[in-house]
Amino acid sequence: QVQLVESGGGSVQSGGSLRLSCAASGSIGIINAWGWYRQAPGNQRELVGFIYDTGKTNYGDSVKGRFTISRDNTENTVYLQMINLKPEDTAVDYCNVRRETEYVWEEDDFWGQGTQVTVSS
Repeated sequence: QVQLVESGGGSVQSGGSLRLSCAASGSIGIINAWGWYRQAPGNQRELVGFIYDTGKTNYGDSVKGRFTISRDNTENTVYLQMINLKPEDTAVDYCNVRRETEYVWEEDDFWGQGTQVTVSS
């Protein structure tokens, strides 16, 4: 089991910045990917971005160019640096990890409880 704890959420005005953290603990093993998702009130969960075991990153179109994912493997922590925040970024942001198993076709999937990001105009 992997436990994920997000932190760093808060309230900012449009154009502001926040940095979210996701700290992993437990039976971490080998993480193939760290991901961030978000869900706004009344909306479906959407992809924010991923960082893969290769270091490659992938971002959703709505945040591309404004958000940056990084990781600290020693601390088992991933970060989401958010700049130029917009009101439409208001959401609960969730951390996700995909843990390698002994089967190439299967990964374990874990989620944090989320952290609230609120952006006012």
